[in-house]
Amino acid sequence: MKQLSWCKQQARGIKLVAPNDNLSKEYYQNAEESLKVLRSITATNSNMWLATTKYYIEYFAVYAVFMKIGIKCEIHDCTLALVKFLEEAGIIPEDISLRLKKDKELRIDNQYYLKNTPVDIDFEELSEFILSIRKILSSLETDTIANIREKIKEL
Repeated sequence: MKQLSWCKQQARGIKLVAPNDNLSKEYYQNAEESLKVLRSITATNSNMWLATTKYYIEYFAVYAVFMKIGIKCEIHDCTLALVKFLEEAGIIPEDISLRLKKDKELRIDNQYYLKNTPVDIDFEELSEFILSIRKILSSLETDTIANIREKIKEL
């Protein structure tokens, strides 16, 4: 909770905005589109692009949930803290925050530090992940959204 409070104080940190179904759909579509892009770059064996694209598939998917709830966050570490918060609230399945954290670190290592660490790509599992987010988006009710927003305000 301490990190979320800090994130709320940052200019590009956690902000409550109007819930936006259109942006939620756009972010979800970006996740699906990025999965297609990942398929096309797999043959390149570019660990930098594989790691970057894989991470952004996951990031766009969870950001679709943020937009559905009406949360804006431009600091990736704060995004991870928010995902953990939504896990604890029972909105997002457990371990998504750990997955994002791991894949974020891999992206940073390969993109910025050129470590060329191999990237494990499981298209079936990534597809299931995206579909699980779709289920969350379709099941989020107005009362649940209001409750989550209220908890974030109280931080």
